Amino acid sequence: MKVAITSGKAEGPTILNAFDNALLDAGIGDVNLIKVSSIIPSQAKIVELPYLTPGDMVNCVLSYKSSSNPGDIISAAIAVATSSDFGCVVEHGGINQDLEKIRKEAVYMVKYMMEIRNLEIKELVVEEINHEVVDLGAVVASLVYLGN
Repeated sequence: MKVAITSGKAEGPTILNAFDNALLDAGIGDVNLIKVSSIIPSQAKIVELPYLTPGDMVNCVLSYKSSSNPGDIISAAIAVATSSDFGCVVEHGGINQDLEKIRKEAVYMVKYMMEIRNLEIKELVVEEINHEVVDLGAVVASLVYLGN
């Protein structure tokens, strides 16, 4: 299986439009996202996000935050750990939180998930995005399941 990690940020005239614009910025705005939990199949390979056919049904782990308070710093993060057996994904985010803390907490959580399953980490990847809200803003980070 192949997976891709992506992120985006945007403003919009409403919170929903800001979220949609952030999805577009991440390259996943024209598909139907199906939110799934946090396990990556055995031998999954992390690749660049390819073109996705509009209207496709796409499984993903999705982190997002939005705010309507100008000046807020919004953050979304995805942490991915793989092993020889299978892997785990964590979504995390926050508003006006220390940016390094957001990253560290995501890494801590995915390492814990691997440890509790007795999986040795082969690869650890973190994708995070931050945005200072101008009017109505949103951020997204996602692991997208692409199939074979």
